[in-house]
Order: sequence, then C-alpha cells, then structure tokens
Amino acid sequence: MKNLFVEELKWRGMIHDIMPETEYHLNKEKTSGYIGFDPTSDSLHIGSLVQIIILMHFQRHGYTPIVLIGGATGMIGDPSGKSEERNLLDSEILGKNISGIKKQLMKFLNFENKANNSAKLLNNLEWTQNYSMIDFSREIGKHIPVNYMMSKDSVKKRIFGDSKKGMSFTEFTYQLLQAFDFLFLYQNHNCTIQMGGSDQWGNITTGTELIRRKINSKAFAITCPLLTNSDGSKFGKTEGGNIWLDKNKTSTYKFYQYWLNCSDIDAEKYIKIFTFLDKDEIEKLISDHKKNPHLRELQKRVAEEVTILVHSKLDLENAKKASEILFGKSTRDDLIDLDEKIFKEIFEGVPSKKISNQEISQGIEMVSLLSSKTNFLNSNGEVRRAIKENSISINKLKVDINYKVNSNDLINGKYILIQKGKKNYFVIESFS
Repeated sequence: MKNLFVEELKWRGMIHDIMPETEYHLNKEKTSGYIGFDPTSDSLHIGSLVQIIILMHFQRHGYTPIVLIGGATGMIGDPSGKSEERNLLDSEILGKNISGIKKQLMKFLNFENKANNSAKLLNNLEWTQNYSMIDFSREIGKHIPVNYMMSKDSVKKRIFGDSKKGMSFTEFTYQLLQAFDFLFLYQNHNCTIQMGGSDQWGNITTGTELIRRKINSKAFAITCPLLTNSDGSKFGKTEGGNIWLDKNKTSTYKFYQYWLNCSDIDAEKYIKIFTFLDKDEIEKLISDHKKNPHLRELQKRVAEEVTILVHSKLDLENAKKASEILFGKSTRDDLIDLDEKIFKEIFEGVPSKKISNQEISQGIEMVSLLSSKTNFLNSNGEVRRAIKENSISINKLKVDINYKVNSNDLINGKYILIQKGKKNYFVIESFS
C-alpha cells in the first residue's frame, strides 16, 4: 500500500533504501521518526539540509519529527564514509556546537504545533552519560553479535580496506550507541522509524536489529541518496570549504551564488530536493528551462527558494542586489548607500589599499590613484591607455583622465570601488 510521505520522497528522488512494510506501517499510525545530527561544528552545512527537509516533509504529512543531537556519539565520531578516525571533541566545544545547531533547527521545524505533532529536539547524552560500561555491555552489547557488526560496510572498509590505521574500539562501538538511541526513542517516544543518508543504512539497521532481538518488536528505516554534483565533485563544497547554513560562516551572497551557479543537470535535481514546490510547478519549470537554458531560470528559482528557506526574503533581496552590483547594470547611486556588510561580502578577497580621509578629501588624480597610490595598474602610461579605452570606472561610473576622487565618492562613507573592464576590481578603504 502506497504512503503519501514515501511517495513524496520518491518523486523528488529522495529515497535510496526503504525497509519492507515501512509504507504499511506509516499508513497504520501517525508515528514518530528521527534523524541524528552529530555536532561537529556550531553550524550545519547544506549537506545536512537534505535531512532537515526530510523531517519537514515528515511533519507536513502529520508525523512527529525527532531531531537527535549526538552529544554522546559526537564524542566518538561516526566511521561511516570515513577513511580515518575523527578527532574527538571535548565537552565545552560540544556544548557550543549543540547550542548553535539547536538554534538553526528551530527555524525549519514546528516545535509548537497545535496539530499534536510538534517536533522534538533531544540530545542522546541525556540517556547515555550515566550508563556504565558494564550496564551497556550487559543490556545492549550482548544482543548484537560481533560477526553481525563486522558485516557492515562502514566497518569492513576500515578494517580490510586501504587504510593502514584500521579502526579503534571507540569507533567500532559507534553503531551500538546509535542502535541504543533507536531503542531508547522507540521505548520512550513512540519512535518507530529512523531516517538518514544512504551511508547510515548499516547503523540504522543495527538499531532495528537491536529492537527486534531485545524487545521482540519491529522498527523501520528509510535512507536517501548521498548527493554529488554532476561533475563528480562533492555536494556542498567549494574551493573555500563548506557552504554553511550560518550566514556568519557563509555569507548570504555566497550562499545564493552557490545555487545560482549550479549546472542544468544539478538544478533539475535540486529543485525537487530543496524546494517545496509541487510536482506540476516543478515539471513546468524544468520544461520551460529546457526551451531556454541560457536564461538559467531554473537556477534562479532554486537559488531564490533555498535562500528564503534558510535565511529570509530580505537576505535574498540583499543577495540579489549584491549580484546585480557585480554582474548586472548597477549604477553609482546603487553603490553609494550600500550597506557596509553587504559591500564587504561582495568584495571579500578583492585587493585593497587604505588611504586617509584627509588625502581623499583633497582629491586624488586618476594617474596617481591608479599607479603610485594603489599599484592597481603598473605605470602611468598603462593608466592613460586604460582611461583612453574607456575601461576605468569609479563606483560604476566611467571616468576620464581629469577626474579626481574625493569624499563624495565614498560608499557608505568609507569605500571607493575601482574597476577595470568587467572583472578587475580594487577597493580603497578610508581611515581617519
């Protein structure tokens, strides 16, 4: 029997494995289900956004989502998909990370739902920290044979694979700790299904096995595919590192640009996974895009929807404004009153030079400004040629050889933007 939640995930391409009878079970009762997040940072990145959206769909279909923060398992590190052991985190760093992640997740899930399926946010340290090694061995460890644990891909790859370091006992026990979480949530929170990425299938099924062996009950599992970009690169990674959900780690402008710059193939995939648009609208968007791919309307819609979901409409407008300044037909007036934070986001990493307010107020000639004052161009002759070719702009305004920059050119009272051609930028920052 088909289940609406599962069908939703299927057409969106978000099902990799599903345990038999899961759909029947979901049709039978409005149960609870969980996904775990290890607090390895004080922010989640867009790789975690897939799991968050699954929980959002789960809640929208009337089920109770449980977000499990791995305060205990985070101290060990999940070996799944890893070739080396993760560095262990101390309790102070974990506490800071957990606090940051909790704050983020409150934005996506309804924790005060009047329909009686409010989301729950739990920390597995609460039921794990007081368990002794002897208790854990007797009550959990004895129910799962070592040969069963050894059969998991995450274990086999580390022990019998190319890694010379093997696997520590600490990491080997990770799947038992995750199984213990599932058992605890099953017994105390009516949680009958665990979801996660396809690399978690082994850990999740260890949990269903523990529930079967220890209390003779049946639990269920769903996993989604691990995302990769069409060019084979890792999803959510750039040359500068992870794309974070926290705008202080990844600016809204860079976040927006990440989605805007995805390929046509990836955009077709992302519009299904990362938005809540319905099937008919998505199919129309994809069809229209294929007729005029050069307009990149699909990428624009993905970037808009995800930026609003993670940040806000205001953040989206600021990101669009920043993009227009860099790549569009913005004017001097667009720049002069630009918010300082947005300006710094746009031109982060652009070469710059500090010049005093006093010197700027007196006026600086173009030849001096572009050569000796900033070294933006190599010589006075190169400056004259560039200006003659009409390729030099000050704050998006084309200038001639007689132009002098002064205090009126300061953006937000602090910056002056020099541009040669379309892509070469230089920033002057004034100081008192």
